[in-house]
Amino acid sequence: MTDTFGTRLAAAMDRHGPLCAGIDPHRSLVESWGLSYDLAGLERFSLTCVEAFAGRVAAVKPQSAFFEVFGSKGVAVLERVLDELHEAGTLTILDVKRGDIGTTMAAYAEAFLGKDGSAPVDAITASPFLGYDSLRPAIDLAAQTGRGLFVLALTSNPEGAAVQHAVHAGRSVAASIVDGATVDNAVAHERGELGSIGLVIGATVGSAVSDLGLDLRAAASPVLAPGFGAQGGDVAALEATFGPARRQVLASSSRDILAAGPDPSRLVDAATRTAETLAAWAG
Repeated sequence: MTDTFGTRLAAAMDRHGPLCAGIDPHRSLVESWGLSYDLAGLERFSLTCVEAFAGRVAAVKPQSAFFEVFGSKGVAVLERVLDELHEAGTLTILDVKRGDIGTTMAAYAEAFLGKDGSAPVDAITASPFLGYDSLRPAIDLAAQTGRGLFVLALTSNPEGAAVQHAVHAGRSVAASIVDGATVDNAVAHERGELGSIGLVIGATVGSAVSDLGLDLRAAASPVLAPGFGAQGGDVAALEATFGPARRQVLASSSRDILAAGPDPSRLVDAATRTAETLAAWAG
């Protein structure tokens, strides 16, 4: 790839609006579409989402767990989803939240970010809670292959604060993660570009970003902000959380959009309205 992930993502956000549409085929959603919760229902649900989102949104984020639950055949459906989105030119962010050390992390990186992976994606979500530098094999491989990571930093689940707000050596854990991304995105920042090491920060964490001293603009990170829509996030919440860093935010919405299915045209309408709302906010 000639362009970095950050460059490609910025272009996609400018073109389509800063929306990442989720594909979350969990049981309740699949059955709400009138589909059976089995391999056939999984495939129908997922490919309908591809039909609706491909070429129309900045990025699509399948949640790997909801495919893995069906075993190898479910993973094969996920790979088809990723391949079809890739063929349509739509960026893919695979929500796998991998995090390990040494050769194990390197193997995870090769599986998803390597040039010889079975269905390589544009970026993955990653967990840094074994230490930010435990992700180094994935960070380095992403740089080599033009792909990216979204590193968990400040999530909205109630349990997260006990770890992410904890202070070590005078810095919160969340701040230390942002510090790591800042170093890895330094070249992009110097060029005035979006880096390829992104951060995951919940759309509804509010003043926690400023309270913990997170300088998102200096980090030059794209920020994946889950929770927009059904989980209570709206434009006001995004503004309260991100403010001056709004141009870096890629808001993620899954259930709110997917509730419009199974009619593909209604899914398109829901995604389009959401993207337009987010684009108006981001300016």
